[in-house]
Amino acid sequence: MTPMIWGPMFEVGVQGIDTEHVRLFNLANELADAIMQHREQTVINHTLQELLRYTQTHFAAEEQLMVQHRYPGAEEHRRRHQLLTQQVNEYRQAQQAGDPEAADKVLRLFTGWLAEHIMQIDKAFARYLKLQEQP
Repeated sequence: MTPMIWGPMFEVGVQGIDTEHVRLFNLANELADAIMQHREQTVINHTLQELLRYTQTHFAAEEQLMVQHRYPGAEEHRRRHQLLTQQVNEYRQAQQAGDPEAADKVLRLFTGWLAEHIMQIDKAFARYLKLQEQP
């Protein structure tokens, strides 16, 4: 699996959101490294759990910002967050049931989703925020 490389194309232009996205990229790369290096399952599980925990923290912060700024696309944005969470939880259940490929499946789902979500959904939200800041 190739690492997620943060670059200008992923910047939404809102410092707090960009900072959180960089952290998500880094955590996804840590999980990819653990999987590719065939680290112990406990290490993979811990790294995956940290990625998922921080993802939920990021979603909550982003959704709070949407409410604060009365973002008209908030409900759809929140729905997309919930859909990813649901899909990831299904893989987590498979992992807990002993599926050795589950962490890799979560990672592939997450990295593809994150890149697309930032490029389309988060950038639209950032444009809205920037318009709100204009006098």
